[in-house]
Amino acid sequence: MAVDGIGAAVKRKEDFRFLTGRGNYTDDLARPGQAHAYVVRSQAAHATLGKIGTAKALKAPGVVAVFTGADLAADNIGGLPCGWGIKNKDGSAMHEPAHPVLAVGKVRHVGDPIAVVIAETLAQAKDAAELLDIDMKELPAVANMREALKPGAPVVHDGGSGNVCFDWHLGDADAVAAAFKKAHKVAKIDLVNNRLVANAMEPRAAVGEFDRATGEYTLYTTSQNPHVIRLLMGAFVLHIPESRLRVFAPDVGGGFGSKIYHYAEEAIVTWASAKVGRPVKWTAERSESFLSDAHGRDHVTHAELALDKDGKFLALKVDTLSNMGAYLSTFAPAIPTYLYATLLAGVYTTPAIYAEVKAIFTNTVPVDAYRGAGRPEAAFLLERLVDIAAAEMGMDRVEIRRRNFIPSNAFPYQTPVALQYDSGDYNATLEGALKLADYKGFEARRADAKKRGKLRGIGISTYVEACGIAPSNIAGALGARAGLYECANVRVHPTGSITLFTGCHSHGQGHETTYAQLIAERLGVGLDQIEVSHGDTNKIPFGMGTYGSRSLAVGGTAVVKALDKIVDKAKKIAAHLMEAAEADIEFKDGKFTVAGTDKAKTFGEIALTAYVPHNFPLDKLEPGLDETAFYDPKNFTFPGGAHICEVEIDPETGVTKVVNFTAVDDVGRVINPMIVEGQVHGGVAQGIGQALYENCVYDDNGQLRSGSYMDYQMPRADDLPSFKVATAITLCTHNPLGVKGVGEVGAIGSPPAVINAVVDALKDHGVRHIDMPASPQKIWGIINGNRRMAAE
Repeated sequence: MAVDGIGAAVKRKEDFRFLTGRGNYTDDLARPGQAHAYVVRSQAAHATLGKIGTAKALKAPGVVAVFTGADLAADNIGGLPCGWGIKNKDGSAMHEPAHPVLAVGKVRHVGDPIAVVIAETLAQAKDAAELLDIDMKELPAVANMREALKPGAPVVHDGGSGNVCFDWHLGDADAVAAAFKKAHKVAKIDLVNNRLVANAMEPRAAVGEFDRATGEYTLYTTSQNPHVIRLLMGAFVLHIPESRLRVFAPDVGGGFGSKIYHYAEEAIVTWASAKVGRPVKWTAERSESFLSDAHGRDHVTHAELALDKDGKFLALKVDTLSNMGAYLSTFAPAIPTYLYATLLAGVYTTPAIYAEVKAIFTNTVPVDAYRGAGRPEAAFLLERLVDIAAAEMGMDRVEIRRRNFIPSNAFPYQTPVALQYDSGDYNATLEGALKLADYKGFEARRADAKKRGKLRGIGISTYVEACGIAPSNIAGALGARAGLYECANVRVHPTGSITLFTGCHSHGQGHETTYAQLIAERLGVGLDQIEVSHGDTNKIPFGMGTYGSRSLAVGGTAVVKALDKIVDKAKKIAAHLMEAAEADIEFKDGKFTVAGTDKAKTFGEIALTAYVPHNFPLDKLEPGLDETAFYDPKNFTFPGGAHICEVEIDPETGVTKVVNFTAVDDVGRVINPMIVEGQVHGGVAQGIGQALYENCVYDDNGQLRSGSYMDYQMPRADDLPSFKVATAITLCTHNPLGVKGVGEVGAIGSPPAVINAVVDALKDHGVRHIDMPASPQKIWGIINGNRRMAAE
């Protein structure tokens, strides 16, 4: 193994530039002659949109141009496309209404873009926006999904079945019905998975630039997948050939899913730059991000679990309403369907499962993937229901899980909801977590808390997730409108240094380090000899970006395949130089040798020979040492784990404090333990945020009540304990690295562990369930019998 290769806790290469303020973010860009855009947004949740008078604004100081939806329509600009189609239960297509870049005829949520003002400075653009004469007439709005389904509810989009986008199902309803008839007990739950705002550290930004000499466009943007943006915007929105459209995502300050999608502002600045003949820049303000970035989660679910007399799960049925918001975001339909319902088996041997999902349009910001994307919703539902089942059966919460786990010798395991898990050991992760958390000593800690006037509880969560969504042909049959492979290009330079061009994008994951470790391990070169390049569609052949914990399982495997090609060619060159048969060439630790001899050539010598081919098998090989590989996975990967949370509640204030948190995860082979631990820390922090603090709230008129940090509470450092983190590894069986993925595990396992702990702490108050977030006012209301506060 190379010193800095697989398994080494190498410090991140990229951190020096970030910690010293040398990161290069989209908002840092100042292109020559750059103008500034301000997007005018609807303040009404639902309204007709008539004429927009621009004359006064155009005369304002510094104004370069003002554009409306009518201007885009006159230029044949298309709407924002949806990247995944879903079929209804009857086989018909989902309702897929148009999503204009700038609203035309109607606005459908607070924040819907109406116009864009371009000026010499942002302040001038803002001032001019106040001079627009906008003809709007407010209409009744609907923000609540149950209200949206009622007869006579305001209709967000004409032409469909009321506000239903699709009515989809998965599983065997007859088998589930038969199992429920045999049930000894049925556990039931009604729950809400609260709407969240991603709140990446860096707000979204975009700079569009048009080169009149070449007719080429460049978009600099805060994106997790630049090639997908180029494909969607070029082909469907602006109708620009990809050969004339460059998309470059430089350093990006976090994404959590919210920067996957193609947004209106990207198309606006790109198109407008050609219209005004200057680069055009837009950067969101934080309050604007609350109104323009896709939100996450937002499910309302009823679920029932049938059990036999021994506590074995017989069947599960789930009925979920999923909020799409006012429009279909890029991958929104996939989240509550194939990334949610397919995970409802969890880590258990439940033989029959049936899920029905209705996706609902409301007058709210569109909803799409947020860290975990469907998997946290499934895990929360299951782990809350399992705790309720344990209470119904009078069983220990640990024992009911053990009794229903998929055995470690049952893999590959086919679930009743389409997925086949390739590997796992759920007992191992649970036992590891119980030991690390000192589960046996909890009752003593509970008694001590009681003496101090506190209510202490402990919660368990065992989960599985699916990463690296694949393969492309199956995903395509299920509605995906893009491929799900990844690309890597490994370029060896004449002196033996290496540049990797990857189609994945790093926005905090540590790709520049982890990918370099893969190269160091395979080629035996130092990390300082390796550069990782990403984010620029002009440099990288193609790529699908970073989301769904795919960067190592999919992107890393593409890297390995390209490295194998490099080694194969290098062996041929080495065989020629050392006058040996290729079969006799061995490669280890950066050196090529002839088996059984002392003949040797370094990797650098072979690289130089490839580019200076004075002694080279030109009749058999081309000069150079540069290889590209594409990898389309055979299956998802399936990380899993066990999380245990301890909380203390102050009954006088209702404030919940997380005092201990333990996570033992199976993420497959670990490339860099330090990066893995950091990813788990970040995910757990976000999961605790959802469970206790964060909540995106709309009033009955579609106005966002939590549109700033004054009303939307984020977790802070002093809200979190020191986490205890460990791994219990089983290898993925269908990629050469054996990796599974780690980016989302913390956000999946933690919310149910926290809420299970809160419910445990409140068990003497008759609490069976509490919806997220478990805020102080909710808990105080429960303890003090205040039903109104308990319901908020």
